[in-house]
Amino acid sequence: MRLLLVEDDDHVAAALSAVLARHGFQVTHARNGEEALQAVLPAAAEGKAPFGVVLLDLGLPDQDGYQVCGKIRKLTSTPVIMVTARSDVRSRIHGLNLGADDYVVKPYDTGELLARIHAVSRRTAPGEETAPDPGSALRLGPVTIELPTRRVSVDGADVPLTRKEFDLLALLAQRPGVVFRREQIISEVWRTSWEGTGRTLEVHVASLRSKLRMPSLIETVRGVGYRLVAPAG
Repeated sequence: MRLLLVEDDDHVAAALSAVLARHGFQVTHARNGEEALQAVLPAAAEGKAPFGVVLLDLGLPDQDGYQVCGKIRKLTSTPVIMVTARSDVRSRIHGLNLGADDYVVKPYDTGELLARIHAVSRRTAPGEETAPDPGSALRLGPVTIELPTRRVSVDGADVPLTRKEFDLLALLAQRPGVVFRREQIISEVWRTSWEGTGRTLEVHVASLRSKLRMPSLIETVRGVGYRLVAPAG
């Protein structure tokens, strides 16, 4: 798999590139945001996936990594994993809102990073996209979820969601009131059984509550998982 590593520290990039190469990845190293965009642009302009995964550091010398993520997302649906020292929940949510598929905090375990790379690449193989089976739109009070077009609206206003956010919402919405175990959600949305994805699930739930402006829509069932509480109206 081809992988784009966006990292301004050459020593960090060299060490990580060596590890990734040993695991079969072909690594392209970009030292700043402009180099990253130039690496993505040619294939994206032809409608092709330029890389299997993008590992994106946020502390870049020429522009903030959040800006780079937003620009990459406008060019391609290639999975983006943010790799950063910014560990607060607000930063995680902001990154996911911009279209990142995952968020890894430094310092990280190499095995964890590899597991996350494989998880997002399995879910979004070139030319494919994980989506619920097409069917009629799901209407839950003011919320409308159009499965075939992957659009979500609240009171008629579109709400932009990332791929994982949509898949998570659609999964819960197909069986309102039913509690989905964390393991089941991770298996169906992230296509992995890796326990480390649990924190990512929590961040995605928080992001959905914020974007939909309906904190009570997704209820946490302590020690078990989550369920969607259909709103009235």
